[in-house]
Amino acid sequence: MMENTKVVFSPFDGSLVGHANTSSEAEVEKALSVAYEIFRDRKQWLSKPKRIEILKRTAELINERKVAIATQAAREGGKPLKDSITEVERGIDGIHSCIEVLRSDAGSVIPMGLNATSSGRVAFTQYEPIGVVAAVSAFNHPFNLIIHQVIPAIAVSAPVIVKPAGNTPLSCKVLLDILAESGLPTGWAQMVLPTDNQITTNLVSDPRIGFFTFIGSAAVGWMLRSKLAPGTRCALEHGGVAPVIIAADADLDDALPRVARGGFWHAGQACVGVQRIFCHSSIAEEVAERLGRLGDAMVVGDPCEMTTDIGPLISEREVHRVAQWVDDAIAGGAELVSGGRTLKNNCYAPTVLLNPHITSDVMQKEIFGPVVAVYAFDDLDAALELANALPFAFQAAVFTQNLDIAMHCYQNFDATAVMINENTLFRVDWMPFAGARLSGHGVGGISYTMEEMQIKKMMVWRSKAIQ
Repeated sequence: MMENTKVVFSPFDGSLVGHANTSSEAEVEKALSVAYEIFRDRKQWLSKPKRIEILKRTAELINERKVAIATQAAREGGKPLKDSITEVERGIDGIHSCIEVLRSDAGSVIPMGLNATSSGRVAFTQYEPIGVVAAVSAFNHPFNLIIHQVIPAIAVSAPVIVKPAGNTPLSCKVLLDILAESGLPTGWAQMVLPTDNQITTNLVSDPRIGFFTFIGSAAVGWMLRSKLAPGTRCALEHGGVAPVIIAADADLDDALPRVARGGFWHAGQACVGVQRIFCHSSIAEEVAERLGRLGDAMVVGDPCEMTTDIGPLISEREVHRVAQWVDDAIAGGAELVSGGRTLKNNCYAPTVLLNPHITSDVMQKEIFGPVVAVYAFDDLDAALELANALPFAFQAAVFTQNLDIAMHCYQNFDATAVMINENTLFRVDWMPFAGARLSGHGVGGISYTMEEMQIKKMMVWRSKAIQ
């Protein structure tokens, strides 16, 4: 195999999935030069009709190839096929959302004629692309994350350079290939796979970058943000250690299947997946036992089988880390209710721990594995204090039939979104999606991303004819 080729293997069985070209420093510089030249030449900007045409055709082609795209994503990333199909369908819907924004959001009128200074004038804003977009993505949703970073850029007429996760570059490549097939001119969407991290840092910190979008770990995201050139905007999406409160009056028959899915879906590899479950002490043991049974009933195995509920973790190293955190929690006094063991093919059994020590890793850090920690409480405010004690703040949830408890939790959670009687994993792609504190910066979601990738350009017009 040539040195400039990345070989992609399945995390489940090690089989060959495909190849992608890596990028030298000179190749990344060439990609940036091409993108910047396009942006600086307004004659090359894509008209709205052209953008809409390209996006419509892209959505059509993805829909025609949906199962093949999802199968490749399942093989390279390990998300079960049925969930990967849903991911591709979300991507198609995201493309249509971009078109809807183009049709409905074109700027606004600024009030004038309110005093002597503003009399005889009208003013309005329109949008222009902010510049070249640099996108760095993550492995856990290898198709839809790229949709969220690349398609809004194309929709606003911003050239984009995207670096997918090294584990899952093929889903990114297939999207860019389809964009080209749909009529996107050369240079508008380029994929790079730098041969070392410094090349990536050099790319995102280059003053020719107008907007930097990052999905991944907090340590890397905040480091890259610190390197940005003056004027470069950014959006960072990191993880959380999502808290859920289950009150004594919660409808457990309704709540627990949702909580179990929120914790174990995609082997727990989701930035807002359920992790810390604060249960009233009167129901904590029952909750833990029932979650354990729900986890035991899930099918763990080959992600390409439609019957599989939970696939592998992304790598053997991650399996070992998750196992170590669970073992440490048990050694520190947690009760192992279910799971707690490694399985073949980089899989890990859905695991429920009861009352781990509050300082254990499973209560302090994002585990990114199929593990939930149930922690008993007697005082709701004490539970909220524990839930808010970490430097992360993203999505949170409360299960209760009491309106006042729900509102109290909503008002007192340190979170950017609070779900009532729904798990923390809930998301639709037109809603704002943003972490606070260490969990992120800026706002995701299709329309919000498009707004951040543009500038509002105002015109003020003075005329003697204006009354």
